[in-house]
Amino acid sequence: MRIGLLSTGIMGWPMARRLAEAGHAVGAWNRSPGNAAALAGHGVALAATPLAAVAEAEVVIGMLGSGPVCDAVLLAGGVLAAMRPGSLLAVMSSIPAEAARRHAGLAAARGVASLDAPASGGERGAREGTLSIMAGGAEADFARALPVFRPLGRATHVGPAGAGQLAKLANQVIVAGSIATVAEALLLAERGGADAGRVRDALLGGFAESTVLRQHALRMIGRDFVPGGPAKYQVKDTGTALGLCAALGLDLPVLRLVDRLFADMVAHGDGDLDHSAIIQELRRRNRLAMD
Repeated sequence: MRIGLLSTGIMGWPMARRLAEAGHAVGAWNRSPGNAAALAGHGVALAATPLAAVAEAEVVIGMLGSGPVCDAVLLAGGVLAAMRPGSLLAVMSSIPAEAARRHAGLAAARGVASLDAPASGGERGAREGTLSIMAGGAEADFARALPVFRPLGRATHVGPAGAGQLAKLANQVIVAGSIATVAEALLLAERGGADAGRVRDALLGGFAESTVLRQHALRMIGRDFVPGGPAKYQVKDTGTALGLCAALGLDLPVLRLVDRLFADMVAHGDGDLDHSAIIQELRRRNRLAMD
């Protein structure tokens, strides 16, 4: 299929590569051209503008950073207007559910099908093709998009427009809470005099085992905070979840605490670090050495 991919950031870059290697004709645009340049060696055509990336595309994938950025590129930037009738827009960014529904309505008015299909798994999942993709939209449009999703990971249709974003918010609530809790547990073990790495090993296989414990605990122990999932995006999602809670009349106290912790981390200048660096914020709060 002819695919236009918008934004080749931490996840978009390996996604473009995997799609091209799967045999699709991929045209990719990124706001900073240098970031996308190496994709040419993987068979990806580089587009100078978003409109050039989508002009002939059957499927357009948006991996843009936020709801406002999606609006700026897809709507104000003219991408949706430039898409051919009958083509499919798959917004794989994490954006508010109401924004996804609005995009779906505007796309339908132009004869363009749409899915909100955010993904979980970070840079590693994008690189290895093991992303968990949560798609909202029409069943027929999801079936049509499956050949595009398969090289990227496991896709599940979860309901109508906006449902994919709701599923991603649920995912982010779990991830944020898990990372914070694993960080607290490791800090407790470390401060109490145990070897945090051996404690992690001992917990694997028990009820505490999780992807976060397996992967992110190693980052925390090794002080490896090169971003796979930057903290600034984590707090964006917890903030979106809290906004939805307010609209629904829900009080989720653990989410409020975790959001505050990540917000403080970003405020202290660590927003571009991996979200596993939340353990550094805990060290800061407890006046412990950061090195």
